[in-house]
Amino acid sequence: MSRPNLFPALPPAPTVSGDVTLTRDDMKFIAALVYERAGIVIREHKEAMTRGRLARRVKALGMGSVAEYCAFLKTPQAAGELPELINAVTTNHTAFFRERHHFDHLRREVMPRLVQERAGRRGRIRHWSSACSSGEEAYSIAAACRDAIGPRSDLDFRILATDIDTDILARAEAGIYPAELFERLPADVKPLMRLEAAPGRGEVRIAEELRRMIAFKHLNLIEKWPMKGPFDVIFCRNVFIYFDTQTKAAILDRFVTLLAPGGFLYLGHSESLPQPHPNLRLIGRTIYERTA
Repeated sequence: MSRPNLFPALPPAPTVSGDVTLTRDDMKFIAALVYERAGIVIREHKEAMTRGRLARRVKALGMGSVAEYCAFLKTPQAAGELPELINAVTTNHTAFFRERHHFDHLRREVMPRLVQERAGRRGRIRHWSSACSSGEEAYSIAAACRDAIGPRSDLDFRILATDIDTDILARAEAGIYPAELFERLPADVKPLMRLEAAPGRGEVRIAEELRRMIAFKHLNLIEKWPMKGPFDVIFCRNVFIYFDTQTKAAILDRFVTLLAPGGFLYLGHSESLPQPHPNLRLIGRTIYERTA
């Protein structure tokens, strides 16, 4: 994978956190390392954000500068720190039922058809939330699908939820959230979210009925994928915006390979395919169906 030249004119950055300085060379090194390991492109306008996040890692490790941190990352002893670096620079912004039209389509169009096709013979249904962040997307999928399935037990239904950020996955699997997040939901979807009391003040937990539908796993989308598919539904929303065209095209091909014919791929509201794909057709707002 070739490395793009992302910082041709980046000036030296100012000192941050007292004695933590981010130089142009430091920024180029971090950007190249993150691109190599995760395929994520850190562009020039993200310099301030990157500086702040690196400062937290420098402080956590008791180091005195980003230069020292970069030097450490070049040593064999830094193998355990590389996932922490990726965790630090990735963005985890999500919400329950974000981009509502996707869940309406899943609940009203996709699931009734799948249930009709596969009920009565322990039919297999598999969905994948490929960048699940703190879990809101995966639990929204579970809630929408549980509403369509009902109490029946003659379906083998599971959701795979993956993310590159190991820290955020632990939070997602716990399924504990501030109660206020659910108070903001539209009235017609609130009943879909089955909640139970949580030990923390002002917190609730996703009910076990929904939690047991989901398997949370760590996955780097540019590395080997252990799952074989096929998936009936793949969510990959607000992920392609962090990749270059070459990486997006490669990941898209792998998605299509694992997507069942007639299955659906959901992208983020500001995303599109890196190029037309012969096996996908657009059927709605950032909703694609595999045709063959």
